[in-house]
Amino acid sequence: MNSPEYNQYFPPSPTARTMPYSFWWPLVCGALAGLLIRMVYMGDPGGRYSAMMASFIYLSPFVVGMVTVYVAERSHRRSWGYYAWASVFANVLYVLGSLVTLFEGIICAIVIFPLFSLIGALGGLLMGLVCRLTNWPRGTVYSVAALPLVLGAFAGTPAPDGGSPLNVHREVRVQAPADQVWRHLMDADAIAPAEVDDAWMYRIGVPMPLAGVTEETPEGLVRDVRMGKGIHFSQVSSDWQPGRRVHWQYRFAPDSVPPGALDDHVRIGGHYFDLVGTTYTLTPQGETTLLRIDMQYRVSTSFDWYARPIARWLIGDFSEVILGFYRERSERSGESEA
Repeated sequence: MNSPEYNQYFPPSPTARTMPYSFWWPLVCGALAGLLIRMVYMGDPGGRYSAMMASFIYLSPFVVGMVTVYVAERSHRRSWGYYAWASVFANVLYVLGSLVTLFEGIICAIVIFPLFSLIGALGGLLMGLVCRLTNWPRGTVYSVAALPLVLGAFAGTPAPDGGSPLNVHREVRVQAPADQVWRHLMDADAIAPAEVDDAWMYRIGVPMPLAGVTEETPEGLVRDVRMGKGIHFSQVSSDWQPGRRVHWQYRFAPDSVPPGALDDHVRIGGHYFDLVGTTYTLTPQGETTLLRIDMQYRVSTSFDWYARPIARWLIGDFSEVILGFYRERSERSGESEA
C-alpha cells in the first residue's frame, strides 16, 4: 500500500497500465535522457566531454536506469525485478539510439553494452530504493543527471604514458616445413572471408583483411596490408631471420583508416588503443613447424579494468584464427606440391 504522502506526489492511476504505450514510456524517457547526455559528450579523444571519459561511461547508463524507474513509479509502484530489467531494456534503447543517430559505431556498441546494462540496473535499483524511502525523489534524479554534465568539463583521459605494452601469445603446429610456412607469412594474397571470419573482431564489425604482401627494401621488410572499407597500412621489419623469425611494427599514413571505417574509440594508433608490434617465430620440428605469434598492444582508457580483458580476449581470439589461416594455407600448398 502506498502512503498518503506518496500518493500526493505519485498519484495512483488505475488506467495507466492500459494506456497506449504505457509500457514503453518509462523506457523511452530513460533512453532519451542517455541520448541527451551523449549529445553533450562529443569532445575529442582524451579531451573534455569525450565519450570515453569515466563520467560518461559510468554515469550515463546510471542516469538512464534512474530516469526509467522514476517515470515508471509516477504511475504506480513497481517491483524490484522491474527496476532492474526495465533499466536494462532502457539501456538497450539508448545504445540502439546511439547507433541510429551515428553517435556510436557497431563495435563500440557491442563492447560497451554489457557494462551499460549492469550499471543501468544498479541505477534503476537505487532509484527504486529512493522512491520507497522518500516521498520526493525528484531532487535525486536531477542531481545525478547533472553530474555527468558537470564532471565532463574537467580533464579527460590522460595521454598514454608509453608504459610496457600488454602481450598475447598463441602457437600452433603446422604439418609443413618452416620455409613453406615462411612463404605464406610473407605473402598472403586474395584472402577469402571464409578463411578468417571466425575471429570475433571481424564478427563485431572490424573490416576483414584482403591481402598482406611483403617486399624487401633498403629499410628492411615492408608488408603492405589491405583490409575492407579502404583500410591500408604497412608492417615494417628491421629484425628478421628468414624461415625463423620476423618482428613487425605498424606504420599508418594519415589516410590509412578512412572516415567511418572504424569507430574512433578503437582506432589503431589512437588515444585509446594501439598495436605496438607482432612477432612470428618458426621452430622446425622434423617435417613440421611450431608457429608462434606474440602480439603487443596498448589499451589506455579510464575503465581499463573492463576494456583490457575484452581487448585481450579479442586479440587472443584473432591470434588463434590467424595462426589457423597460415596453417591451412601452408598445409594446403604442401599437398598441392606433393
